[in-house]
Amino acid sequence: MSPAPDDEGPRPLAASDAGGGADLAALLRRCARGDDDAFATLYDATSPRVYGLALRVVRNPAHAEEVTQETFLEVWRHSARFEPARGSALSWLLTLTHRRAVDRVRSVQAATRRDEDYQQQTEPRAYDTTAEQAHRGLDAQRVRKALAGLTETQRQAVELAYFGGYTHTEVARLLDLPLGTAKTRIRDGLIRLRDTMGVER
Repeated sequence: MSPAPDDEGPRPLAASDAGGGADLAALLRRCARGDDDAFATLYDATSPRVYGLALRVVRNPAHAEEVTQETFLEVWRHSARFEPARGSALSWLLTLTHRRAVDRVRSVQAATRRDEDYQQQTEPRAYDTTAEQAHRGLDAQRVRKALAGLTETQRQAVELAYFGGYTHTEVARLLDLPLGTAKTRIRDGLIRLRDTMGVER
């Protein structure tokens, strides 16, 4: 992949690109054909948004930079997977970013848990502490199973709102949806989560 982020960091979003969904889609099509110039233009136009979203999720500048690089590497390799009928180019790009960022958070949390597990294994543990940890593990498992039962659109909306910390308005903008539609997806997803977890209890 020829283009790479320069040393000066992400450049501002050009005015012509700020709302140019069609232009971004065209750039993705050219990227799918191996067009280096199109990729460089796409990067310049969208990297501030990608980095900003990554930073909001991972809350660590170094991790956010790595997520940004990983996202654009995925875009370069898999631009042909973009389907305009399923949403805007920017929405597709930000969805890739959010997934990468959530994966990074989970990876960091897993590493932290491994460290904590090792520390706990070297210390005497009372029965009530062990039982409490087991209960938390079961709760996390219920949440994961419940999320897996949502539709893709519901899961995206719920993850952005409750794991990414976005408002309903921000979720609507990120997913390129009307505000009412975004609210409906979040509400329906939460109802389904509640019902699924209620059954499992």
